[in-house]
Amino acid sequence: MTDPAWINTALSSARPQAVAALLRYFRNLDTAEEAFQEACLRALRSWPEKGPPRDPAAWLIFVGRNSGIDAARRQSKQAPLPAEELVSDLEDAEANIAERLDGQHYRDDILRLLFICCHPDLPATQQVALALRIVSGLSVKQIARAFLVGESAMEQRITRAKARIANADVPFEAPGPVERSERVAAVLAMVYLVFNEGYSAGATEIANRAPLCEEAIRLARLLLRLFQTEPEVMGLTALLLLQHARAAARFDANGELVLMDDQDRTLWNKALIDEGLALIDKAMRHRRPGPYQIQSAIAALHARAAKPEDTDWAEIDLLYSVLESMTPSPVVTLNRAVAFAKLRGPEAALKLIEPLAPKLSGYFHFFGVKGGLLMQLGRTDEAREAFDRAIALANTAAEAAHIRMHLDRLSVPSPTPVKAPAKAPSRQLQ
Repeated sequence: MTDPAWINTALSSARPQAVAALLRYFRNLDTAEEAFQEACLRALRSWPEKGPPRDPAAWLIFVGRNSGIDAARRQSKQAPLPAEELVSDLEDAEANIAERLDGQHYRDDILRLLFICCHPDLPATQQVALALRIVSGLSVKQIARAFLVGESAMEQRITRAKARIANADVPFEAPGPVERSERVAAVLAMVYLVFNEGYSAGATEIANRAPLCEEAIRLARLLLRLFQTEPEVMGLTALLLLQHARAAARFDANGELVLMDDQDRTLWNKALIDEGLALIDKAMRHRRPGPYQIQSAIAALHARAAKPEDTDWAEIDLLYSVLESMTPSPVVTLNRAVAFAKLRGPEAALKLIEPLAPKLSGYFHFFGVKGGLLMQLGRTDEAREAFDRAIALANTAAEAAHIRMHLDRLSVPSPTPVKAPAKAPSRQLQ
């Protein structure tokens, strides 16, 4: 097929492989990126006329490499390479490259590219921006829109990230086993950050930022192809799939946040849920539990419940206690409090979160959960105070509107207990 949609998909899919290989060859991010872009332009001219190559990634690597060499020669006033039509038959050259794409060489290229984007000298915001630009191929304008910053500011952020990498003299040899083990965790954290940037968007921002969730899932699937037996990679991919499966039900027609218990579960994406459940089941069989597996196991229990009352809160509480021991965090304990309230009541949950106040004094979800628990206990004045603080700390208009709805309920006697406003997002990155 040579229709534009197929070509665009092929170029996007081949980008990580091609840019990674070109980076190893040229040892410069800008040169590798420019070489890939030139290869894409040639593909757009050549493929519709001559048909697609046997292996798009191999074709792009070969053409991009020649393009980069050609540019270097022009800069040094040497003779350019022959015209494109004279080297258009790339079958033999492609074959040698294609043979390596599924092997260790290709795997190391991809890992090196991801490791560079997640270099420890880079702040998390620069890691995410660089990965979205270099690995995913998003334009600076798209990334800036997703992060709600100006295009020039995002351009500067990415430029600074590239400069730091250049100044750090990052080696381009194949990563060794010890380095792989240490750096994979950073790559997983970066992918999780990308997802959370999209997942935390309010209804008015969803059009611009929701694609970040899809891009994070694509990156997670790429990692899964590289680490097919690594349970934490399976766990992260499952977690993202299960969370994203609820996207269509998270906001109502007015753009207001809908809690999981109130969501229309027929809107949940069954295909994503099935894929996520299969992955977490496979990961657990390895008997090497990790934080992402535990979080995805919690998400799986929610996904398996046909109705809110079918949720296995006892198992969720147990999993959160395991997560607390693995990665102690006040946010994990706050999440556990929601399950704790279901099992032991709001008074017990309130006692559980009280010690968290100093560490979560600037955290929206802490005051949202606290206000909900106080409201269930009939402590109206204290609940109103907590809700007021939550509104002041709200990250989106939807979060603020959701809390105001509970404040309104405090003025109207209700015969039924009110749920805690929201479960905090389980982010181990904060």
